[in-house]
Amino acid sequence: MLNLQELIRDVPDFPKPGIIFKDITPLLRDPAGLALSVELLANPFRGRRIELVVGAESRGFIFGTALAQALSCGFAPIRKPQKLPAPKASLAYDLEYGQDTLEIHRDAIVRGQRCLIVDDLLATGGTMDACCRLVEMLGGDIVGIAVFIELGFLQGRKKFKQYEMHSVIRYD
Repeated sequence: MLNLQELIRDVPDFPKPGIIFKDITPLLRDPAGLALSVELLANPFRGRRIELVVGAESRGFIFGTALAQALSCGFAPIRKPQKLPAPKASLAYDLEYGQDTLEIHRDAIVRGQRCLIVDDLLATGGTMDACCRLVEMLGGDIVGIAVFIELGFLQGRKKFKQYEMHSVIRYD
């Protein structure tokens, strides 16, 4: 069987000293690796009546649109500030190294819509928490969270006990 971890490149000291960045671009260029990744992300949520996949900029778009296609549903992007043209909801949140803001179109989610939130990586959970809060602000029902990579040693999962969470690869 294909070992997906072999398709993830470690980049030391990026984006700052002491961080080991998990680069998924080698996986994305490998057709079998990409296909398997999407299937492993989608499988736990098949038959769960997902109506909308929501993904955060930018690598959440890559997995999110593929996952939406695999689950036969729509996709809604969550973006950094000043990227969305229509009326939007915004949320500022804390990162390990500062603060950031995320935005989503106010009409991206219909109240009660069954949503799956996806991203490439879960670290401390700051970005994912902001995504969940935005989806809930707009009335979405979060069915689950899917991430390709989970950095378990950072314990981000603890923030999401109320949701079903699935990760494909976990580093402890």
